[in-house]
Amino acid sequence: MSVRIKLGVTLLTATLATAAFAQAPATKPTRIRGEIVSLDGDTLKVHRRSGDTVSIEMKPTVTVSAVKSMQLSDIKPGSFIGTAATTGTDGKLTATEVVVFPETARGTGEGHYAWDLGPNSSMTNANVDTVVQGTSGRDLKLSYKGGNNVVTVPPNVPIVTFTPAANSDLTPGKKVFVVATPASQGEFVAQRVVVEKDGVAPPM
Repeated sequence: MSVRIKLGVTLLTATLATAAFAQAPATKPTRIRGEIVSLDGDTLKVHRRSGDTVSIEMKPTVTVSAVKSMQLSDIKPGSFIGTAATTGTDGKLTATEVVVFPETARGTGEGHYAWDLGPNSSMTNANVDTVVQGTSGRDLKLSYKGGNNVVTVPPNVPIVTFTPAANSDLTPGKKVFVVATPASQGEFVAQRVVVEKDGVAPPM
Protein backbone atom coordinates (compact mmCIF):
# COMPACT_ATOMS: atom_id res chain seq x y z
CA MET A 1 0.00 0.00 0.00
CA SER A 2 1.46 3.39 -0.98
CA VAL A 3 2.07 6.21 1.52
CA ARG A 4 -0.66 8.25 -0.19
CA ILE A 5 -3.25 5.47 0.17
CA LYS A 6 -2.25 4.82 3.77
CA LEU A 7 -2.64 8.52 4.56
CA GLY A 8 -6.05 8.56 2.87
CA VAL A 9 -7.26 5.59 4.90
CA THR A 10 -5.97 7.18 8.11
CA LEU A 11 -7.71 10.49 7.44
CA LEU A 12 -10.95 8.73 6.46
CA THR A 13 -10.94 6.66 9.63
CA ALA A 14 -10.22 9.59 11.91
CA THR A 15 -12.85 11.78 10.26
CA LEU A 16 -15.52 9.08 10.37
CA ALA A 17 -14.76 8.29 13.98
CA THR A 18 -15.18 11.91 14.93
CA ALA A 19 -18.63 12.14 13.37
CA ALA A 20 -19.91 8.82 14.58
CA PHE A 21 -18.72 8.94 18.16
CA ALA A 22 -18.10 12.53 19.16
CA GLN A 23 -20.42 13.83 21.82
CA ALA A 24 -23.27 15.67 20.15
CA PRO A 25 -22.90 19.45 19.70
CA ALA A 26 -25.70 21.97 20.27
CA THR A 27 -27.24 21.15 16.88
CA LYS A 28 -27.59 17.47 17.54
CA PRO A 29 -27.24 15.22 14.49
CA THR A 30 -29.56 12.29 13.91
CA ARG A 31 -28.24 8.73 13.96
CA ILE A 32 -30.11 6.61 11.42
CA ARG A 33 -29.93 2.81 11.63
CA GLY A 34 -31.60 0.45 9.19
CA GLU A 35 -31.38 -1.21 5.78
CA ILE A 36 -30.73 0.44 2.44
CA VAL A 37 -33.75 0.57 0.15
CA SER A 38 -32.02 2.30 -2.76
CA LEU A 39 -29.39 4.78 -3.86
CA ASP A 40 -30.75 6.86 -6.72
CA GLY A 41 -28.36 9.60 -7.77
CA ASP A 42 -27.56 11.53 -4.61
CA THR A 43 -30.56 10.24 -2.63
CA LEU A 44 -30.09 7.33 -0.26
CA LYS A 45 -33.30 5.75 1.04
CA VAL A 46 -33.09 3.83 4.30
CA HIS A 47 -35.77 1.75 6.00
CA ARG A 48 -35.20 2.50 9.65
CA ARG A 49 -35.57 0.08 12.53
CA SER A 50 -38.47 2.22 13.69
CA GLY A 51 -40.38 1.10 10.58
CA ASP A 52 -40.36 4.25 8.45
CA THR A 53 -38.31 4.98 5.34
CA VAL A 54 -36.29 8.19 5.12
CA SER A 55 -34.53 10.01 2.29
CA ILE A 56 -30.94 11.13 2.87
CA GLU A 57 -29.04 13.47 0.58
CA MET A 58 -25.55 12.19 -0.24
CA LYS A 59 -23.30 15.12 -1.10
CA PRO A 60 -20.10 14.36 -3.06
CA THR A 61 -17.98 15.06 0.02
CA VAL A 62 -19.73 12.49 2.24
CA THR A 63 -17.38 9.88 3.70
CA VAL A 64 -18.52 6.29 3.26
CA SER A 65 -16.88 3.64 5.39
CA ALA A 66 -17.38 0.07 6.57
CA VAL A 67 -16.26 -1.96 9.55
CA LYS A 68 -14.27 -5.15 9.86
CA SER A 69 -14.34 -7.59 12.74
CA MET A 70 -11.69 -7.78 15.42
CA GLN A 71 -11.18 -10.16 18.32
CA LEU A 72 -11.62 -9.43 22.00
CA SER A 73 -7.97 -10.35 22.39
CA ASP A 74 -7.07 -7.44 20.08
CA ILE A 75 -8.07 -5.00 22.83
CA LYS A 76 -4.97 -4.32 24.91
CA PRO A 77 -4.00 -1.86 27.64
CA GLY A 78 -3.35 1.40 25.83
CA SER A 79 -6.04 0.85 23.18
CA PHE A 80 -8.47 3.74 22.64
CA ILE A 81 -12.01 2.45 22.18
CA GLY A 82 -15.62 3.51 21.93
CA THR A 83 -18.12 1.19 23.54
CA ALA A 84 -21.87 1.33 23.78
CA ALA A 85 -23.09 -0.32 26.97
CA THR A 86 -26.15 -0.87 29.08
CA THR A 87 -26.34 -0.22 32.80
CA GLY A 88 -27.63 -3.10 34.90
CA THR A 89 -29.65 -2.88 38.09
CA ASP A 90 -26.36 -3.25 39.94
CA GLY A 91 -25.01 -0.15 38.20
CA LYS A 92 -22.43 -2.11 36.22
CA LEU A 93 -21.82 -1.52 32.51
CA THR A 94 -22.08 -4.35 29.98
CA ALA A 95 -20.89 -3.65 26.44
CA THR A 96 -23.20 -4.14 23.47
CA GLU A 97 -20.52 -3.24 20.92
CA VAL A 98 -16.92 -2.04 20.83
CA VAL A 99 -15.09 0.04 18.22
CA VAL A 100 -11.29 0.04 18.39
CA PHE A 101 -9.98 3.36 17.11
CA PRO A 102 -6.70 3.69 15.22
CA GLU A 103 -3.98 5.58 17.04
CA THR A 104 -4.55 8.59 14.77
CA ALA A 105 -8.10 8.91 16.16
CA ARG A 106 -7.09 8.75 19.84
CA GLY A 107 -9.18 11.17 21.90
CA THR A 108 -12.17 11.15 19.53
CA GLY A 109 -15.35 12.03 21.45
CA GLU A 110 -13.60 11.24 24.71
CA GLY A 111 -15.94 10.87 27.67
CA HIS A 112 -18.98 9.02 28.97
CA TYR A 113 -22.46 10.10 27.87
CA ALA A 114 -25.93 8.93 26.89
CA TRP A 115 -26.35 6.94 23.67
CA ASP A 116 -29.42 5.94 21.66
CA LEU A 117 -28.75 2.26 20.96
CA GLY A 118 -31.32 1.08 23.51
CA PRO A 119 -32.75 1.63 27.00
CA ASN A 120 -30.15 2.67 29.58
CA SER A 121 -27.58 2.88 26.82
CA SER A 122 -24.40 4.92 27.14
CA MET A 123 -21.26 5.54 25.10
CA THR A 124 -17.77 5.59 26.58
CA ASN A 125 -14.84 6.72 24.47
CA ALA A 126 -11.76 6.12 26.54
CA ASN A 127 -8.33 4.66 27.01
CA VAL A 128 -8.09 1.04 28.13
CA ASP A 129 -6.00 0.96 31.32
CA THR A 130 -6.30 -2.71 32.20
CA VAL A 131 -7.89 -5.87 30.79
CA VAL A 132 -8.97 -8.54 33.28
CA GLN A 133 -10.62 -11.85 32.51
CA GLY A 134 -13.91 -12.01 34.45
CA THR A 135 -16.67 -14.56 34.87
CA SER A 136 -18.88 -12.94 32.19
CA GLY A 137 -16.19 -11.84 29.75
CA ARG A 138 -13.33 -9.40 29.90
CA ASP A 139 -13.50 -6.42 32.21
CA LEU A 140 -12.00 -3.27 30.71
CA LYS A 141 -10.96 -0.53 33.11
CA LEU A 142 -11.39 2.69 31.14
CA SER A 143 -10.20 6.22 31.83
CA TYR A 144 -11.18 9.47 30.13
CA LYS A 145 -11.01 13.16 30.89
CA GLY A 146 -13.07 13.69 34.00
CA GLY A 147 -13.63 10.09 35.01
CA ASN A 148 -13.24 6.36 34.68
CA ASN A 149 -15.38 3.23 34.70
CA VAL A 150 -15.30 -0.50 34.14
CA VAL A 151 -17.10 -2.18 31.24
CA THR A 152 -17.61 -5.92 30.93
CA VAL A 153 -17.34 -7.18 27.34
CA PRO A 154 -19.12 -10.56 26.90
CA PRO A 155 -17.59 -13.02 24.40
CA ASN A 156 -20.42 -12.57 21.84
CA VAL A 157 -20.25 -8.77 21.61
CA PRO A 158 -19.27 -7.40 18.15
CA ILE A 159 -15.83 -5.77 18.10
CA VAL A 160 -14.90 -3.80 15.00
CA THR A 161 -12.64 -1.17 13.53
CA PHE A 162 -13.15 1.05 10.49
CA THR A 163 -12.23 0.17 6.91
CA PRO A 164 -12.74 2.12 3.64
CA ALA A 165 -15.89 1.76 1.51
CA ALA A 166 -17.50 3.58 -1.41
CA ASN A 167 -20.91 4.56 -2.77
CA SER A 168 -20.83 1.36 -4.83
CA ASP A 169 -21.17 -0.54 -1.53
CA LEU A 170 -24.50 1.17 -0.81
CA THR A 171 -26.70 -1.55 -2.25
CA PRO A 172 -30.27 -2.55 -1.30
CA GLY A 173 -30.54 -4.76 1.77
CA LYS A 174 -27.25 -3.71 3.32
CA LYS A 175 -27.32 -2.60 6.95
CA VAL A 176 -26.28 1.00 7.42
CA PHE A 177 -25.51 3.55 10.13
CA VAL A 178 -25.80 7.18 9.07
CA VAL A 179 -24.97 10.34 10.96
CA ALA A 180 -27.15 13.01 9.34
CA THR A 181 -28.43 16.54 9.74
CA PRO A 182 -32.20 17.04 9.64
CA ALA A 183 -33.35 19.00 6.59
CA SER A 184 -36.72 20.28 5.37
CA GLN A 185 -39.82 18.11 4.96
CA GLY A 186 -38.51 15.24 7.03
CA GLU A 187 -35.44 14.60 4.88
CA PHE A 188 -31.80 14.45 5.97
CA VAL A 189 -28.33 15.38 4.76
CA ALA A 190 -25.68 12.75 5.41
CA GLN A 191 -22.52 13.66 7.29
CA ARG A 192 -21.04 10.17 7.49
CA VAL A 193 -22.16 6.70 6.39
CA VAL A 194 -21.05 3.30 7.69
CA VAL A 195 -22.27 0.39 5.56
CA GLU A 196 -22.28 -3.38 5.91
CA LYS A 197 -19.48 -5.01 3.96
CA ASP A 198 -18.24 -8.58 3.66
CA GLY A 199 -21.03 -9.66 5.98
CA VAL A 200 -20.03 -7.32 8.83
CA ALA A 201 -22.77 -4.85 9.77
CA PRO A 202 -22.08 -1.64 11.69
CA PRO A 203 -22.99 -2.41 15.31
CA MET A 204 -23.07 1.14 16.57
